Amino acid sequence: MPVADPGVRPAPAAQERPVTGDHGNGTAQPQQPKKSRAGRNLPAAIGVALLLGGAIVGSLLTVPVIFVGIVLAAVLVGLWEFSGALGRARTAPGGPGPVRLPLIPLAVGAVAMLIAAYERGPEGLGIATALTALAVMVWRMTEGPEDYLRDMATGVFAAFYLPFLAGFAVLMLAADDGAKRVLAFMIVVVCSDTGAYAAGVAFGKHKMAPKISPGKTWEGFAGAVATCAVAGALCLTLLLDGQWWQGALLGAAVAATAALGDLVESMIKRDLGVKDMGDLLPGHGGLMDRLDSLLASAPVVWLLLELYL
Repeated sequence: MPVADPGVRPAPAAQERPVTGDHGNGTAQPQQPKKSRAGRNLPAAIGVALLLGGAIVGSLLTVPVIFVGIVLAAVLVGLWEFSGALGRARTAPGGPGPVRLPLIPLAVGAVAMLIAAYERGPEGLGIATALTALAVMVWRMTEGPEDYLRDMATGVFAAFYLPFLAGFAVLMLAADDGAKRVLAFMIVVVCSDTGAYAAGVAFGKHKMAPKISPGKTWEGFAGAVATCAVAGALCLTLLLDGQWWQGALLGAAVAATAALGDLVESMIKRDLGVKDMGDLLPGHGGLMDRLDSLLASAPVVWLLLELYL
């Protein structure tokens, strides 16, 4: 039988090892921020959400036109994050390489689109969007024909995905009761995210789209529908001159569009090979990681409110 070396001290049992963060090199590692079951740094996420929500609600209750500036700032940051994600996209050997996003015409076009939406309504938003898409096509021509179609198509997609969809929130604001419409829109979308998160953490078992977004469950979606329906009914009756059933239908629609928006964002990130679009917001990732449900829901809420009120 082999004889143990008397100079070697046996390692303590696993249950007796002190939890110090030592990774075997004698140096204690800093403890990571505590995360929830959903993978977020929950205190940081809540703090950031309250700060952003306070800024939006404050603008709507005092000088509503400031909200246009907030939307524009969010869109410009989103375009910058999207450009960065495209630049660091995962590529296979011999692949096409990172996509170049024409930021200058997109940024100028975003300003024009949101101002046109506020001043000229849907027609102004549509015309400004078409001109922005044309500007992206022409701008990219100056860099040569290599990968032109790919880069141009991505730029036009970015124009529609960010400033165009965000323009519907500005269209809501332009109505006579615009501040209340936007406030109802924000409340219902936030309730969608909150209801889905709470129900998913508590009851989530059945994956909705495991290959796209493994954390999204049907139980979470059911929680979002229930929460949104209640929030929509309350917002339509208390904030706006609507019926409770109209608000419930609006809430259910928002739950669906918010889930689709999240899945689209997840699909884009998986295609690019990135976990988050950025790291600007602690506990959330990038700003675009929080805009997904808002962008997808804005045109639906605008349309339903136009039909209801």
